[in-house]
Amino acid sequence: MVSRAPAATPPGPRAHPVAPASWQPPLWKVDPQKYKGIFNGFSVTLKEDGVRGLAKGWAPTFIGYSMQGLCKFGFYEVFKVLYSNMLGEENAYLWRTSLYLAASASAEFFADIALAPMEAAKVRIQTQPGYANTLRDAAPKMYKEEGIKAFYKGVAPLWMRQIPYTMMKFACFERTVEALYKFVVPKPRSECSKPEQLVVTFVAGYIAGVFCAIVSHPADSVVSVLNKEKGSSASLVLQRLGFRGVWKGLFARIIMIGTLTALQWFIYDSVKVYFRLPRPPPPEMPESLKKKLGYTE
Repeated sequence: MVSRAPAATPPGPRAHPVAPASWQPPLWKVDPQKYKGIFNGFSVTLKEDGVRGLAKGWAPTFIGYSMQGLCKFGFYEVFKVLYSNMLGEENAYLWRTSLYLAASASAEFFADIALAPMEAAKVRIQTQPGYANTLRDAAPKMYKEEGIKAFYKGVAPLWMRQIPYTMMKFACFERTVEALYKFVVPKPRSECSKPEQLVVTFVAGYIAGVFCAIVSHPADSVVSVLNKEKGSSASLVLQRLGFRGVWKGLFARIIMIGTLTALQWFIYDSVKVYFRLPRPPPPEMPESLKKKLGYTE
């Protein structure tokens, strides 16, 4: 009996690897030839993975950034009061920008320790096709392959990205709120209604978010590649990407981070309003300092 060779399958289009299913622009830079921008990234992801593709990696993203946000805002309030008391009333006013920068940097240091494991899992899920589809699958696999180091090898680059980002976020927000009430809003904050105050919060948050995106974008590019590749270091990734490479996707990141930062501040301030928590007004020069500078008789 003569065996027949299997019929040749007609040539078809070559299958592409599964797209890194993420709506976050920094991850599209994993394959810049394929994902050419924010709108193209949406289109390609929807075509290859459907609507589910846009939500891939949502669990570590939600858990990680919830933990980070809680630590960031909570510790910022703690360090702001702590450093203010250390400086004294007059110096706290004169050096308020430095105070905001120091308090936010301290808060972010601890917040990133909480974020790092979830960020590492998220990047594996979103950028390594076939590695894992859920946090439940990814976490044990990462631990088995590399141990606890797998979850924290990206913490240093996270500090590089997030600490400047958060310093800009809080300092720029605080000074922008101060400037808006001084130069834009036609009446003092005490005379503004709660909704009017929340509008100022949202606008100041968006402005802060734009600057945050610009400051943190190069380090974000490095973190995205570093968590995807085993055995890489931040310096090697930075050298390979080059100056132009680390700035790819900046426009999309500005849109995303600006909106998210505005919403974060709006929600944070709204929670304070709802629970009637203290909401200190923009800082004013202490009377003792006014007398020293001759502003009052």
